[in-house]
Amino acid sequence: MKELVISLLEWIMSLGHFGIALGLMVEVIPSELVLSYGGYMVSQGHLNFTLSVIAGTIGGTLAQLFLYWMGYYGGRPFLEKYGKYILISKKQIDLSEKWFNKYGTGVIFFARFIPVVRHAISIPAGIAKMSFAKFTLFTTLAVIPWSIFFIELGSRLGSNWEDIKTIAAPYTRGIMIAAVVIIFLFILYKVKKK
Repeated sequence: MKELVISLLEWIMSLGHFGIALGLMVEVIPSELVLSYGGYMVSQGHLNFTLSVIAGTIGGTLAQLFLYWMGYYGGRPFLEKYGKYILISKKQIDLSEKWFNKYGTGVIFFARFIPVVRHAISIPAGIAKMSFAKFTLFTTLAVIPWSIFFIELGSRLGSNWEDIKTIAAPYTRGIMIAAVVIIFLFILYKVKKK
């Protein structure tokens, strides 16, 4: 399995910066691996750091826009029927819809840093007909630091980029906790305001 993932990453990176965008758009391999391998390629001088971040941002944003449009035009029945083909389960749809309904549009930014929710949160945003401009802005603002973080980490790790999950775990856990705390404070603010 590991050899298959590495072969796929090598093929993706043979496409250069476009490969990073494509890897994040399709997301057959987790974005952390695509970006960290891109960072490794930066450390080898095969790719440019800034262009890799731009490619990661474009790919990551487009992936979420596809899910948003599926929710917007297809609605929940369509996603429950065909979501499995794009690795979106009913459980993910339920959880992300619950989060979106509970926390509102502001959750689009912070949910990007929380596992399970981050991939599916775009669906209820589409179903709720959230403003396209606002959705794209929040998504892009969240994808930029995610891309920078993993490309930079992959670049620093060099040939040890495969250890990304272990090395990034304390950082991603911290980011996830911070995102949950911010969402909680946001809810508290909304409740007090009412």
